[in-house]
Amino acid sequence: MGLSASGTSRRELLTAIGLVGGAAALYQAMTTMGHAAETQFHGPPNLSGARPGSSVIVLGAGLAGMLAAYELSKAGYQVRILEYQNRAGGRNWSLYGGDTYTELGGATQHVGFAQGNYLNPGPWRIPHHHRTLLHYCKSFGVALEPFIQFNHNAYVHSADAFGGKPQRYRAVAADFEGNVAELLSKAIDQKALDADVSPEDREKLLEALRGWGMLDKDMRYVTGLESSEHRGYDRPPGGGVNGAPTPSTVSGFHDVLYSDVWKNMSFFMNQEFQTTMFQPVGGMGMIGKAFARQVQPLITHNAKVTKIAQDQQGVTVTFLDTAGGGVTQARASFCVCTIPLGVLNQIENNLSPNLQTAVAAVPYSNSVKIGLEFKRRFWEEDDFIYGGHSFTSQDIGLVSYPNNRLFGDGPAVMLGAFASGLGAYRLAGMTPQERIETALTQGSVFHGDTYRQEYSNGASVAWARVPWTLGCCARWSEDTRREHYQTLVAVDDRVVLAGEHASYVGCWMEGALLSSIDAITRLHQRALEA
Repeated sequence: MGLSASGTSRRELLTAIGLVGGAAALYQAMTTMGHAAETQFHGPPNLSGARPGSSVIVLGAGLAGMLAAYELSKAGYQVRILEYQNRAGGRNWSLYGGDTYTELGGATQHVGFAQGNYLNPGPWRIPHHHRTLLHYCKSFGVALEPFIQFNHNAYVHSADAFGGKPQRYRAVAADFEGNVAELLSKAIDQKALDADVSPEDREKLLEALRGWGMLDKDMRYVTGLESSEHRGYDRPPGGGVNGAPTPSTVSGFHDVLYSDVWKNMSFFMNQEFQTTMFQPVGGMGMIGKAFARQVQPLITHNAKVTKIAQDQQGVTVTFLDTAGGGVTQARASFCVCTIPLGVLNQIENNLSPNLQTAVAAVPYSNSVKIGLEFKRRFWEEDDFIYGGHSFTSQDIGLVSYPNNRLFGDGPAVMLGAFASGLGAYRLAGMTPQERIETALTQGSVFHGDTYRQEYSNGASVAWARVPWTLGCCARWSEDTRREHYQTLVAVDDRVVLAGEHASYVGCWMEGALLSSIDAITRLHQRALEA
């Protein structure tokens, strides 16, 4: 990995930076050293030389399945897609006013959003370096607009800090950085780092800490104009007689620590969550619709796969027509299976025992998203928040402010919850109306009585209750990847799996597309060898 000038290894230096500054500082250092890579997209696959008459059946019309069908059919393969739902797109999905959604257990929601408003239950943002997705969005004519990921003016809330009162992110983040900078500067002054840092590096680091942490001339983080440059003023700079700003008071370090703001800071510096992000105009489902336009004649909807059987000549798939009731078989030379693993694990098949074991080994996460429509954009008009997220330690996890139609009049939909972990399981165990009530109660911590007063209607999706995925996305561990990943992605005679679960970009559309390209490239080679 190479050594620093002082003899400290890069790994040791990165570890030290991570311990002191958290993931945010660690990511910055990794980027500088060239260790934070972009996703692996080198253009559409080269599938030349397809043999006449070769056919492929694709299971699932999510993005991975539709991309596989699109590229394979372009290459000359005869392709058919079997899709369980009456729409294409899979988890690339938006709920609009007039839509109906029924979850496991039978609860049905009739979405009442105003025209043009929507909830994205699944993916909702696109990082700038997800090059595969951006390539096909451009190719298929999907209009994109900025997604405001990072908003200093939004809130952070923890029941264990500041008396349970939410604080502006900018203030708490500045206080965290300032206190960490002061502590580290003291460690440098006490020669605690001399064994690892050269004298020249020591002086440069002190200079950096003063600027980064907004420390005063004595290397202290205190109330003053320097700290207020980051955390905000009690009275901002103005004009005329009273134009001089009034500094804001820095918070005690105990509250800053227990606010868990460092988690939010590291969240924003995660490679996938950096600030240049995008969303489709009109809802994330626009991507699925654009993909579907490329392959619509190839899709058989309402096809519930009940059996997958391969032999030396090809693959036979048995499926139930959920609309008409009949049972049908489809046959092809090869099969690309993009069915989520929890569902695939329940389908009769003769895949190899090792692949069956790998399919069963990967659990899926749960998450819950709740869309709340309000009569007006009070977060903009009253609190001057335009896009971004406010975080809370409560079950809802966060609220996210809409990025479209800024400054508009009339109703708008806020993401009133993006819950994970225990919070998601508690919300998933509720009825849809109970979830709405919980989201209103917990979200009121940010916006007070206005939250309920301006509420109009809402909708929720608990991914553990989604019939066609039985979970949100695959959650590999280091152990399961080591033992099962290569088996899962290998061509299993005439069948290959694809989807976000077959990638290292899990839970993202980019992972599904990269997996699909890799899978059909290897399947094409298998077909040429057959």
